[in-house]
Amino acid sequence: MGRPTLVTNRVTELRTVHGISQGELGDRVGVTRQTVNAIEAGKYSPSLEVAFRIARVFAVPLEAVFQYPDA
Repeated sequence: MGRPTLVTNRVTELRTVHGISQGELGDRVGVTRQTVNAIEAGKYSPSLEVAFRIARVFAVPLEAVFQYPDA
């Protein structure tokens, strides 16, 4: 999957608050549980489309889930 990404995320936190497993989130956004795990670990950045789908599952803006450093 390449090198780690600079994009950080709150997927684990939001998933826990909403009581959703990695597998369920994957099913809801169209990716595997392993992909969700890689996103949460910062080893993989999702496509923009998948990032929007994840944000919609949690009913929050994209920036509430994914962050990119300013510098």
